[in-house]
Amino acid sequence: MAPTASHDRFHGLLAATAIGVYLLLLVGATTALTDAAAACTAWPVCGDGWTTPTAAAGWLAVGHRIAAVLVGALGVVTMVTGLRAGVERRVLAATLLAGVLYPIQAGLGAVVAVGGATGTLSALHLIVGMGIFGSLVAALAWSLERETGDPNEDSVDSVDLDPPVDDGYEPAIPSDPRERLLATAKAYLRLTKPRLMWLLCLVAAAGMALAATTGGDLTAGVVLATLGGGVLSIGASGTFNHVLERDIDRRMQRTSDRPLATDLVPVRNALAFGVALAVASVALFAWVNVLAAVLGVAAILFYSVVYTLLLKPNTVQNTVIGGAAGALPALIGWVAVTGDVGIGGVALATIIFLWTPAHFYNLALAYKDDYERGGFPMMPVVRGETETRKHVLFYLAATLVAAGAMATMDALGLLYALTSVAFGAAFLYFAVRLHYEQTEAAALRSFHASNAYLGALLLAVVVDALAV
Repeated sequence: MAPTASHDRFHGLLAATAIGVYLLLLVGATTALTDAAAACTAWPVCGDGWTTPTAAAGWLAVGHRIAAVLVGALGVVTMVTGLRAGVERRVLAATLLAGVLYPIQAGLGAVVAVGGATGTLSALHLIVGMGIFGSLVAALAWSLERETGDPNEDSVDSVDLDPPVDDGYEPAIPSDPRERLLATAKAYLRLTKPRLMWLLCLVAAAGMALAATTGGDLTAGVVLATLGGGVLSIGASGTFNHVLERDIDRRMQRTSDRPLATDLVPVRNALAFGVALAVASVALFAWVNVLAAVLGVAAILFYSVVYTLLLKPNTVQNTVIGGAAGALPALIGWVAVTGDVGIGGVALATIIFLWTPAHFYNLALAYKDDYERGGFPMMPVVRGETETRKHVLFYLAATLVAAGAMATMDALGLLYALTSVAFGAAFLYFAVRLHYEQTEAAALRSFHASNAYLGALLLAVVVDALAV
């Protein structure tokens, strides 16, 4: 269904208003603005209520209030546009809910500015703001579903988990000894899934950086052992995944050239390689502390057994539950520095867990036919592309809410807040464009935007926690 110009405008305004609200929330949650509010304890401006600030901190607080007025005005324009466009009832209801909550949010902000922030007031202020943001994104997702989705697209109960294999399959193995040796070396590297390593190591690094701000023992030895253990753990998990999925990989175009699918590496050798990596990984984690080693073993087993064997071939929620595998490095990083599981590590792990479906559903859309050929019940295969695109927005919103909640940590400041807003807005833009374009290229752009968001956010955590 092709959206009309009025609906296009409504979608753009909804997205802009949602990001505006998110900007206000994250900037307001940082310690920088908390200090600024103390320099301007009046409303709507400073002094007697109408006096201009005398310090830069006061101007920051006033700027935040002016931005709140502008975002509120944008919200009014959005609601009027939605009414004129004749959007469906649930979309209008979600937009109106945000409109009702917004003045309440502004009133709470005024109380905090004049009377000072208490724990209860600050939490209520944040919760109401997240409710506004969530309502706007829900309205956006529902409206896009109706205007760009396929009304004839049906869900299926299951997919064929044992599609026929092409009997004409022949592995492409180099015959020249030198070429085969080089290809084999590259094959062993590929078994470790090196493209996953940089991001997951960055997750662990962010966990360590946050933990260091709580008084944890962050030393060069701990950092090197934790990251080294993480690299080996990822390598072991990737190798076992290749072993267990070798027959399915031959059915799928994007995986048919993997080392075990082409018989370039024997299964026995790959298993020995994976076990060696796992043992070395656990040894490094154990050198740091026992709990890190336990979590390292859990990460390998979860990805290799729980996700690969149980979740991925059997449930449409495989990516959602499987997000725990990517979240564990955050806990490992925190535990490596503190020796126990803390709220900061759990908060970071929650962001990774919620981000995973928003990230991976884009890849599932891009390679829907391939996953169906492999017999995997991925969301677009089972529930359809329209439902999957909607869930990208839902999980993106949940990720941003979790990132917003973590912005209240004293260790994080404006760099973290602005990074989450800027890269979150880019991710949202490409996720919305995916609804309109509905192509493999659009899905891959949204996929890469998700990588950029998380990578930038984690770097901001490290810099804010250790350098700023």
